[in-house]
Amino acid sequence: MAQELEFGLDTFGDVTNGADGKSLPHAQVIRNLVAEAELADSLGIDFIGVGEHHRADFAVSAPEVVLAAMAARTQRIRLGSSVTVLSSDDPIRVFQRFATVDALSNGRAEVILGRGSFTESFPLFGFDLRDYEKLFEEKLDLFAALLPQDKVSWQGSIRPALKDQRVYPPLERAPLKTWIGVGGSPESVVRAVRHDLPLMLAVIGGDPLRFKPFVDLYRRAYAQTAKAPKPVGVHSPGYVAASDDRAKEEFFAPYKQMRDRIGAERGWPPMGRDEFEHEVAHGSLYLGSPETVARKIAATVKGLGVSRFQLKYSAGPLAHERMLECIRLYGETVIPLVREMLGAVDP
Repeated sequence: MAQELEFGLDTFGDVTNGADGKSLPHAQVIRNLVAEAELADSLGIDFIGVGEHHRADFAVSAPEVVLAAMAARTQRIRLGSSVTVLSSDDPIRVFQRFATVDALSNGRAEVILGRGSFTESFPLFGFDLRDYEKLFEEKLDLFAALLPQDKVSWQGSIRPALKDQRVYPPLERAPLKTWIGVGGSPESVVRAVRHDLPLMLAVIGGDPLRFKPFVDLYRRAYAQTAKAPKPVGVHSPGYVAASDDRAKEEFFAPYKQMRDRIGAERGWPPMGRDEFEHEVAHGSLYLGSPETVARKIAATVKGLGVSRFQLKYSAGPLAHERMLECIRLYGETVIPLVREMLGAVDP
């Protein structure tokens, strides 16, 4: 592989259950996220990403603040969003917040920019969903203009123009690593190339290899430029336990609860056990023993030719203690197995 293979984790900060089976306070969930990052850091995992949501079932609405706390408690792991909903935020403020996390972490900050799969932030911050495409396109264009760390001159339709404006704090070691999160739109793939940014594929259902045309498009589009292609990564849900049966037993109920709650909002039927089993066997749910999960990750990395895999380990009310065990198995066993299967060398 052209680029060193990296392994990451993602969490949406789902509100989890405590030992009594009741939902934990959002504040405790946020504190638990920092502990999960500490464990991942101690295991040598490359990256942890924290999602942004504005609804009752997820605890994190300000990922940069959580990442700053993680920065103070970790040494090596890279820290980012998964994703930052740029359409309903201010690109300059997003850049400033991540530049601050970068300073606190001694250069370990990353940002994954996307439109997100939820829309609660639009009415909350006073944006019209009818402007969905325009807001993301123009705000991404402005954010990309900030990355070189020069004086910024920019003009669009969504805010007053900027002329020779500097943005602070400056990065100590530019640039800020910035990914574009893509859920399956060819236009989004081409947009990433146009802004010369790495591509993070959100592969959350179906055969992962169905995303191969998007990877091919990304590289073909880069071939039309004078620039070398940026990295491509994959974000997918999963869970690791001591055995396949135990992983299914522990994960199915919380995963179904999360899936059915969101599905009820979107008109999907409840998820049955057959659908779950099919997604484990043939889809994008990386679930099972360390050996089972490692084989599936290795097949995806090889099939798509990606240089980073990020396991989304949180799932509805799945308990913090079980997520910690999943992280431990991922770091101690899954990652070395994948490297061995692919013939990669540990960094």
